[in-house]
Amino acid sequence: MFSTVLIANRGEIALRIARTCREMGIRTVAVCSDSDRDSAIARYADKCVRIGPSAARLSYLNPAAIVTAALQSGAEAVHPGYGFLSEDPDFAEICEANGLTFVGPSAALLRRLGDKAQAREIARAAGLPVLPGSSRSPASLEEAREVAALIGYPVIIKATAGGGGRGMTVVRDPREFGRSWARLRAVAQATFNDPRLYLEKFLENARHVEVQVLGDGNGDVIHLGERDCSVQRRRQKLVEETPAPGLPGELAERIRAAAVHAAREVRYAGAGTYEFLVGDDGDFVFMEVNCRIQVEHPVTEQVTGIDLVREQLRVAAGYGLSVTQEDVQPRGVAIEVRVNAEDPERGFLPTPGVLDEFLPPSGPFVRVDTHGFPGFRVTADYDPLLAKVTVWAPDRRQAIERVDRALAEFRVTGRGVHTTRDFLRRVVANPVFRAAKHTTGLVDEMAVEDAERLRLAG
Repeated sequence: MFSTVLIANRGEIALRIARTCREMGIRTVAVCSDSDRDSAIARYADKCVRIGPSAARLSYLNPAAIVTAALQSGAEAVHPGYGFLSEDPDFAEICEANGLTFVGPSAALLRRLGDKAQAREIARAAGLPVLPGSSRSPASLEEAREVAALIGYPVIIKATAGGGGRGMTVVRDPREFGRSWARLRAVAQATFNDPRLYLEKFLENARHVEVQVLGDGNGDVIHLGERDCSVQRRRQKLVEETPAPGLPGELAERIRAAAVHAAREVRYAGAGTYEFLVGDDGDFVFMEVNCRIQVEHPVTEQVTGIDLVREQLRVAAGYGLSVTQEDVQPRGVAIEVRVNAEDPERGFLPTPGVLDEFLPPSGPFVRVDTHGFPGFRVTADYDPLLAKVTVWAPDRRQAIERVDRALAEFRVTGRGVHTTRDFLRRVVANPVFRAAKHTTGLVDEMAVEDAERLRLAG
């Protein structure tokens, strides 16, 4: 096993990785930008190395600075977490060229699956159903317009090098296409260091269901069940749960089998997530593969008892998986909510500032992944995620009650800081959510209801 691992990330995921490393007796090296010199991970890790100014492109998106820090600190491996360089094949290749183990799929596999357009074609070749879309990144705006017209509006434009809400946008009006294309290219360059985009038909009001897989790189692949991630705003997930509620057992099994089959076809290594959309016709289509640990991985850990980061490190070190498919026996229900430093009343606008009070919830079966603390400065330079609150319960009704109790306990105040805490309580209280009838359109539907209520009140 590795003696020293550098964590090429920040925030709650860096701290979460470091904790598993400590349990395994692995020394950790954190990296930090100027904004993060006093962060929780900088204090927790065995060593912290400054890698650049606050701007991500000069620090967390700077491969040379990160690899230099790893080599100078004696690290043998680099864990990229999620976001930033986690799915960047060039970064993985640079690590490998410098004798560092990249904790994740190989650079070659990242090139195949990390390119979302190419991943569609690989999935299609493996027999998975896919939405109409481009088989590669269009070479020009004119070509992209032609593809969009052929697919038919609405279309969704996605960054080929990364997922998440910031990496995609929906276009319903052809007149808005050029502006949306240019804007997302700039976002993709800034966020993923790659401006390439691709197109798909946008499926209205579908369910977003994903499957967590683990592979040893030699063809042994297992799944850890499926997660429902349908509660989203602007394609950014807010609530995730497992198992997917209300999903027919036969359909869930088909989705899980499709994910395992596709991962085996490419001899997947480490933790990965195969994402699907389930339409109102009761069938599913492949969307993308995320070749990294997911933000929402705690819900899977809560129901299976399997540490995904530990499995990532084992596979990267050549030890293979510690569990078989027969060992995976999910129990109960887990729900995760993302508490962000955003103002739902102003379109989820990020609200940077300094935290005066920060008291996360606790109690039975409540897990909080966070990097916040009193005095912590929330900066506009990075994602506004403050904490992930994950609960476990024997059934979904109790899980919903528990997550609401945990959110009610969460105390966050700060100069200029607003959070999504109260909005999340509204989501889990929503009758459509409680009945497990929600789709990716739930948050938009809530916004329309709010607007109508204000109109009537006025």
